[in-house]
Amino acid sequence: MIKRLDDTSTTDVSKQLVRMRDSGGAVTLGRVLTLIVKTEPGDDTEAAIAAANEASREHPCRVIVAAAADRRKSARLDAEIRVGGDAGASEVVVLHLYGDLGAHAHAVVTPFLLPDTPVVTWWPGTAPKNPAKDRLGALAGRRILDGTNRFDAQGVLAQRLRSYSPGDTDIAWAQITPWRALLAAAFDRAPARKPTQVRVSGPGPSVGLDLLAGWLAECLRVPTERLTGDLGVQVDCADGLLSLTADGNDTLVRDPGRPDARTPWRERTTGECLAEELRRLDPDETYARALHGTKRLLHTTR
Repeated sequence: MIKRLDDTSTTDVSKQLVRMRDSGGAVTLGRVLTLIVKTEPGDDTEAAIAAANEASREHPCRVIVAAAADRRKSARLDAEIRVGGDAGASEVVVLHLYGDLGAHAHAVVTPFLLPDTPVVTWWPGTAPKNPAKDRLGALAGRRILDGTNRFDAQGVLAQRLRSYSPGDTDIAWAQITPWRALLAAAFDRAPARKPTQVRVSGPGPSVGLDLLAGWLAECLRVPTERLTGDLGVQVDCADGLLSLTADGNDTLVRDPGRPDARTPWRERTTGECLAEELRRLDPDETYARALHGTKRLLHTTR
């Protein structure tokens, strides 16, 4: 169910939210967090809402979408309240901020924060240069960015490094979790294995692959190259070559001394990645190490 309120106020939106909850049976009991989603003109707000709804099935929450609209118009608030089948396992408040109101999203969002629950802020598209110092970012203990579709991966990561604060993370980091798990398992099986060099390749710029390479550089402390080419990871070891490659719908794992293995492979959805990032509300120190490790990468084009 969706209720639209044009040229409204936060007070009227709050009253309507209570009425819809009372009449429809939706309650805030069991909401584990408040997820703020901040979008700018040109961002796909509906795709972000769909991803938040998908993630909410694992993490019931209140989703507050602060969608900056046309800043050339006079200040006005239009709102939508979505509950039931239009809101996953959450309740969604969409706030369209026109004119100068777009610069004061934090003031509009604050009345809708659930009491005594953690706050997470997610920028699915355009993000501030320093998320922790942004007013919406300052409300949150966790701040999620999205570098999955950025073509200037090195520039994006350089900005992430300059502005990093504990609690920052990236959807691109969750996107490469399956390969991190496979690589970690390979070294767990052979803890005495001695790596000498790493090569991480992909067909183009990728924040996720750069983070994967940075993570390996920090963990293994060996020269690590980031190459342009077929998608894969190669780790030169004293006992042979450990490699992961995308092969159709599988990941092909070649591990010295073991039969080749295949595991299902597919690109994770934004909702799945968001759900993973919402599983922890403390700073992700491993992400911080991977981000730091990107400074040590040798970028090579072949």
